[in-house]
Amino acid sequence: MQYLWAGLGLLCVALATVGVVLPLLPTVPFLLLAAFFFARSSSRLHNWLLSHQLFGPLILDWQSSGAIRPVAKKAATVSVAAVFGISILMSAPIFVLGIQAVVLGGVMIFIWTRPSG
Repeated sequence: MQYLWAGLGLLCVALATVGVVLPLLPTVPFLLLAAFFFARSSSRLHNWLLSHQLFGPLILDWQSSGAIRPVAKKAATVSVAAVFGISILMSAPIFVLGIQAVVLGGVMIFIWTRPSG
């Protein structure tokens, strides 16, 4: 079971890394999952993730106070706007745009109402 948790953690770190450069893929949720998986599998990997220069502060902010840094909030907003804009440019059906507006709007409300790290 320990190897399964570690494997899932590594997969989440890989997805988070891709999310740093690909605006359509969220970074922080994958990092939080990776921290969860590593905490159950490997103290070495868990400590590495928490002390990572790029990823560590995001996780620690969330764990300590549920905070999201302003830079991450802005990046999420740009990503959401890009996804919605692409959907409009691709002439997505109105019901799809409506669903996206509700879901993405909810995500943005959640993100912007969190404390800033």
